[in-house]
Amino acid sequence: MPITLPSTLPAFAQLEREGVMVMGEDAAERQDIRRLRIGLLNLMPKKIQTETQFARLIGATPLHIDFQLLRMSEHEAKNTAAEHMEAFYRPFEEVEASGEKFDGLIITGAPIEHLPFEDVTYWDELTRLMDWTQSHVHSTFGVCWGGMAMINHFHGVKKHLLDHKLFGCYRHQNLSPASPYLRGFSDDVLIPVSRWTEMRAPEVSAAGLDILIGSDEVGPCLVEDAAHRALYIFNHFEYDSGTLKEEYDRDVAAGGQIPVPVNYYPDDDPARQPLNRWRSHAHLLYGNWINQIYQTTPFDMEKIGA
Repeated sequence: MPITLPSTLPAFAQLEREGVMVMGEDAAERQDIRRLRIGLLNLMPKKIQTETQFARLIGATPLHIDFQLLRMSEHEAKNTAAEHMEAFYRPFEEVEASGEKFDGLIITGAPIEHLPFEDVTYWDELTRLMDWTQSHVHSTFGVCWGGMAMINHFHGVKKHLLDHKLFGCYRHQNLSPASPYLRGFSDDVLIPVSRWTEMRAPEVSAAGLDILIGSDEVGPCLVEDAAHRALYIFNHFEYDSGTLKEEYDRDVAAGGQIPVPVNYYPDDDPARQPLNRWRSHAHLLYGNWINQIYQTTPFDMEKIGA
C-alpha cells in the first residue's frame, strides 16, 4: 500500500524513482479504507533530507499511510526555504487547536545537544506537545535528541555530555528478541551513531523502562516506554548511505579535527565509497512499529488517547 504525500513535495519524486509506493492527496481521497495517520515533527536543519529519510521507511510497509509534516510554531527554519515550510508544514499550535489525532508521531533529533533542555528556545512548546501526545497520539517515536527529550520529560532521565563525539557505525545487541518491534532482527545489529551525548543504561533501567537494543560501547539505543506508548531511539537507522560522509566532509572542510567515522568506510579510507549495512534493519524496525500501530490503534480515531 502507498504513502500519501503532496505530489509537489520533493520527497514524492525521489521516492517514486526508488520504487516506493506514493500517492497524491487527490487520489488518496478516492480510497475507501482507513489510512494510518503518521506525523513527523521535523526539528532537523535539513528538512527535505530528513522528511525523505523517514517517508522512505514508513512508506515501505504494506499499509496506506497519510504522512503529515509538523513544526514548532515560533521556530524559524534557517536551512530550508520559507516557501517549502509554508507549503508543506503545519505549526503545532494549529494542529493542537484543531483537536485532530494521529495514529503515530515521530519526533526527530535536533543539533542542540550541548544545550540544557530548558535552554532550548521552543522547550515549553515541545513539552506541551509531548503531553499532548498522551491524549492525541496512539504511538510516539522519539529519535536521537527527540528521544532524549521525551525520556527526560516523562521520567527525569538525564542526558550526559561526552568528551568526544560518538561517530560511525557501531555494533549493537538485540536484547529483547521477543519484542514485536524487533521481529526479524538479527542478534547483532550495525547502527549509525552521531552524537555528543548519551543516556546511561542504569538510569534508563531505574526509570522502569525496557532497553530493547544496546551496546557495551555506545550505550542504550532503543528503549520502550509502554506506559507512554512510546519508543525512544538514540541512534540513526534512518540515515542514508552518505549521511555520515556528509557530516565528516563538512567538519573537515570547516577545519575541524574530526576522526574518521568508526567502521563506516571500507578499510577506514574516506576516499572509498561507504557501504550501507543497516538498511534492512531500518525497514524492519519502522515496519514493525507501523504494524504494531495498525494492530492496536482504534478504528475510530476519536478514541485515540481515551
